Amino acid sequence: MSAPGQGSGEVFHRGIAAPLPLPNIDTDTIIPSREIRRVSKEGLGEALFAGWRYRSAQTREPATDFVLNLPGYRSATILLGGDNFGCGSSREHAVWALKDFGFKVIAAPSFGGIFFNNCALNGILAIELEADSIERLADWTGLSPVDNQLEIDLQAQFIGWRGTERIPFAIEPARRSLLLEGLDGIAATLRRQAKIDAFEEADRQRRPWVYRCDSQTPSS
Repeated sequence: MSAPGQGSGEVFHRGIAAPLPLPNIDTDTIIPSREIRRVSKEGLGEALFAGWRYRSAQTREPATDFVLNLPGYRSATILLGGDNFGCGSSREHAVWALKDFGFKVIAAPSFGGIFFNNCALNGILAIELEADSIERLADWTGLSPVDNQLEIDLQAQFIGWRGTERIPFAIEPARRSLLLEGLDGIAATLRRQAKIDAFEEADRQRRPWVYRCDSQTPSS
């Protein structure tokens, strides 16, 4: 077992952590529906928390008191959220916006279920932590956000902080593999292409009628 502060040697991410410990931040707050103007995932980071980041949606004048606009947190890649983070609608744009902004990790006491699943499928590590642990991390990083960065060891499953301390976290093996290997849902499925092809071939033999395509127009 690794000693405190020591991990597997394969750090998943190290970065600045921004505190946003409010409960029930829903997907419409993460990216308002009025900001969804494109199908592409790129460029959505500009719209992240648009209702809070900007004084005006039209002029994009920054709200100087919002955490991501504060000097120490502008390059944050870890978000310390509140209970039920990502609740509300199932819009995947919320995860896309967080990723496009630069977030790699979100830690919160709990998450909206669909949002939680979408995170792993889009390369974001969502970690469930007790509220007091979130508060301790936020207090420490807030002393000097750039200097007091968090280290996420996904192999050993802990958050390193204060130089030698760590907070363990749990993650399902399937999610862990997706993130460590950089796979999305489609890529993970395609790794089983041989088994998929074998099943389809066997199914063709069992149920050939399912695969028939009659191009003739039925007679009246």
